Amino acid sequence: MQTRDRRKLIINTTQIIVWAGVFIAPALITWTTAGTLGTALTVLKATAAIVLPMCVLYFLNFLFLVPKFLFGGKPAWFYLSNAFLLIAWNLWEYHPRQPVEFPPEVVDQFGTNKLWAIYAVSILMMFIVECLVILLAVGARYVIRTHEALVRAEEERRKNTEAELTWLKNQLNPHFLFNTLNNISSLTQIDPDQAQERIGQLSDALRYALYDSEAEKVPLAGEVAFMENYIDLMALRCNEHTRVERSLRLPDHEVLIAPLLFISLIENAFKHGVSARNDAVVRIDLHAEGGDLCFVCENTLFEKGTDDRSGSGIGLVNLRRRLELIYPGQYTYNQSVTDGMYHVEIRLKKLL
Repeated sequence: MQTRDRRKLIINTTQIIVWAGVFIAPALITWTTAGTLGTALTVLKATAAIVLPMCVLYFLNFLFLVPKFLFGGKPAWFYLSNAFLLIAWNLWEYHPRQPVEFPPEVVDQFGTNKLWAIYAVSILMMFIVECLVILLAVGARYVIRTHEALVRAEEERRKNTEAELTWLKNQLNPHFLFNTLNNISSLTQIDPDQAQERIGQLSDALRYALYDSEAEKVPLAGEVAFMENYIDLMALRCNEHTRVERSLRLPDHEVLIAPLLFISLIENAFKHGVSARNDAVVRIDLHAEGGDLCFVCENTLFEKGTDDRSGSGIGLVNLRRRLELIYPGQYTYNQSVTDGMYHVEIRLKKLL
């Protein structure tokens, strides 16, 4: 049974139990206090004459009139239908089949005019109670309708989030492939054997990026192995002027993490932190700190020319968006530039 059908069954069953309790409670109280079954049955019969019509009026509104007419864009039909029901029922219930005769001793005590006033007030009070029952049905249906709208909105938001995450992750794979192939292509002319080795390394990395990272969360150990592979491939573009430092330390126990989360930062570190003529450094650090997972990336910052679009920032925009979607309120992202060094730190809170 689907969740929506199960929820509807629970709601309807609960309402039936409540109405059954209202119907039976007076007789049970009478039985426990008076101790006679006959008296309890008399009370049950009198209660039925009042409660059963109210129950029918409630469920007729809750199951049909409110969703069909009031919430279905036909409020006039809702009001007309209930007006007809109330008038018809009260005429049937209170229209005298024979002349109303009050006992002489009651007439002597209260007077005929006062008795008729009491009789009219009792009819009016019953009419007000019936209107309250209708309002109760409207309120119950409104609460359920609002809850269902919130559930639908949450499901729609979740589906949109999943679709957006899929799109963002797919943006990373061709981005990674394009930049790494450029690095290896230059190596083929210098050292074919090493190029062959790096192609095998690239194959392993692509297998992870394209297939192993399809899950919503992946083991951190696999992600670290991929980052090690990726750093090796990106380091191909570096010469003796660049120092690459890495420290990727795994926690003591297995941790799951969103795949390909830090690759954009590593990629940008090599894009902006490497120079063919000047000394440069790229530092990459991953470690556990308390219950948090911390990723730190530092690199010397060399400004690119206006015609160089390698640092256009698409990867960083995707990264910030993925963090917001996957870890809302559970991460910090800090970046700064000090003395020509670009520093960025991501902290995933209470992940360990």
